[in-house]
Amino acid sequence: MPTGRNPHTTVGPWFGQHPRLPGKRSQPLDRKTPTFGQLGTLEVRLARTAGEVKRAQNVRYQVFYEEMAAQPDAFTMATRRDRDQFDNLCDHLLVLDHNVAARRFRKPRPRIVGTYRMLRQEIAEQHGGFYSASEFDIAPMLGGHTDLNFLELGRSCVLKPYRDKRTVELLWHGAWSYVLRHNVDVMFGCASLGGTDLEALSVALSYLHHNHMAPDEWRVQALPERYVSMNRIPADQVDPKQALRALPPLIKGYLRLGAFVADGAVVDHQFGTTDVMMVLPVSGISHRYINYYGANATRHA
Repeated sequence: MPTGRNPHTTVGPWFGQHPRLPGKRSQPLDRKTPTFGQLGTLEVRLARTAGEVKRAQNVRYQVFYEEMAAQPDAFTMATRRDRDQFDNLCDHLLVLDHNVAARRFRKPRPRIVGTYRMLRQEIAEQHGGFYSASEFDIAPMLGGHTDLNFLELGRSCVLKPYRDKRTVELLWHGAWSYVLRHNVDVMFGCASLGGTDLEALSVALSYLHHNHMAPDEWRVQALPERYVSMNRIPADQVDPKQALRALPPLIKGYLRLGAFVADGAVVDHQFGTTDVMMVLPVSGISHRYINYYGANATRHA
């Protein structure tokens, strides 16, 4: 369930040029960050050490490069880690499995099985902008809501054996806990459909265009030079059941929460995906899900 990977270093429309790969984090990791929740042997919390961030990058490599169609450069292949200039700016949400074998003379180390990275607006403003600016013109949305606090979500993935309801539920629970912790008003980010064949993706893209297009207030557009139309099939010819079967679980999860989709998609040939922008104002999240996870994120606490 990947989203928003490997940005191109471009001049973004809002903050300017994306930052170069920094040598160290913009802020130290919080080694005492609390656990957001637990479900059986699984735990969700933020990464506490640089080593945990590296292990999360390795999980991303396994999903994006080994399982999917992404093409690594020499450095990525040598390190077996998916990393970019934003990793040292973001907090990294982790799902860990504590059901691991004991290690001789060493404390058992839980396995990272899922990850989601989060970039807060206050950090982005200090370091060159959001990842999404390399694909979508987010300036009007941000400029039109200067009183709101934005959070960008990206690089979401889960190891194949753990792609089930429990792991995804913990990721959402952790994200909701983070939103409450930092008083976030709007979540947004790029989400990916596998493949670059727009004809093959036409049903899914058209379904999103006709049924979940953002209202003008939130209508981000793909950058003109990268824009591809999502309106590929007339609305009355789109089979919703077929479209939903074709959509990745992450995108369907966003839609169930009440998210909107931006105007236009972006084809990422390097990663073999087609990206769409999801926008989710917290005020618009379905009460059903707020009640499910708890207004104070207490369901799995």
